Amino acid sequence: MIDQTLHTAIQKYFDSMYFCDTAILDTLFHPASSLFDADNGAIFVDPIESFSRTVGGRPSPASTGQAREEEILMIDSLSPLSATVKVRLRAHQFIFVDHLSFVKGTDGWQIVCKVWTLQRTISDTAT
Repeated sequence: MIDQTLHTAIQKYFDSMYFCDTAILDTLFHPASSLFDADNGAIFVDPIESFSRTVGGRPSPASTGQAREEEILMIDSLSPLSATVKVRLRAHQFIFVDHLSFVKGTDGWQIVCKVWTLQRTISDTAT
């Protein structure tokens, strides 16, 4: 059975991306976490500090009036204290699919690793 606080942490993730809120992001991601992708054919590693600066430096989907598009695709509970979550979300014209590894410690659920891919780009941002 999935702990409701995990669902709350997932919603915080969605909020941090939609509002580009680095205060949420910085508490949700473990300080030693990194993000990974290989969309360009080589593994790209982005430490959370760098990712947080990137998120904080761009206009948020909320500020442009974009409707929220986000969904939980899968939750795989590894134990009462660890889970892998697969989500899809839109940020401007980009649709991303993320695998988020969560671990529950003394600070609650935190993301310890994010593996993401750009699933597709929407050419008409009014769509």
